[in-house]
Amino acid sequence: DAEVWISGQAKLNGQPRSRDVAGLADPRFRASINLYGAPATTMSEFTNYQQNVIVGMSFAVTAPLGRYDSDKLLNIGNNRWSFKPELGISKAFGRLTLELMPAVTIYTDNDDFLGQVKEQDPLYSMQAHAIYSFRRGFWGAVSATYYTGGSTTLDGAGQHDLQENFRVGSSLSIPLGKRESIKLYGSAGAWARTGGDYWLAGIAFQYRWGGGL
Repeated sequence: DAEVWISGQAKLNGQPRSRDVAGLADPRFRASINLYGAPATTMSEFTNYQQNVIVGMSFAVTAPLGRYDSDKLLNIGNNRWSFKPELGISKAFGRLTLELMPAVTIYTDNDDFLGQVKEQDPLYSMQAHAIYSFRRGFWGAVSATYYTGGSTTLDGAGQHDLQENFRVGSSLSIPLGKRESIKLYGSAGAWARTGGDYWLAGIAFQYRWGGGL
């Protein structure tokens, strides 16, 4: 769970409206498991491990425990559950690794959305990554994400708000030492029907720990 602060301004029927609110966000729980490939190894065995095909899956659940005010449009919590099963497939070709991750997010109804029942269709998504390892700890990747669906209805009336978006991005991890590295990353919207049309860039410091490194 995380503490969140949001602020927004808009006009409703020609009148300015604003809202500032802080509180806990809906907590998200995620479990994952390898189904094929990627056997458990010791640190010495991992040094000589050569990846081939790996298949895994995860299941994420978001619980409606965040702050929610039923008479407000702008909220931190969503007052509904969501469930996201996801499959992950990875195949190595020498230094190049290709990954594909299809997923679907399923939503329960919000039965108190400004006095109405809000329903949302499943949101389907697909991620693809191509990762190249130059040497240990030094790698680069290009990525793409596509999602579609998520149309909503209010008391059975369609809102004509189908989501559809395609994004591309890249990452570069540069080792600084045996345990430390810097990661540069960025992404941008390539095409958007609605939502998600933005760009971002960032830098992260990474530290690895554990015996045998």
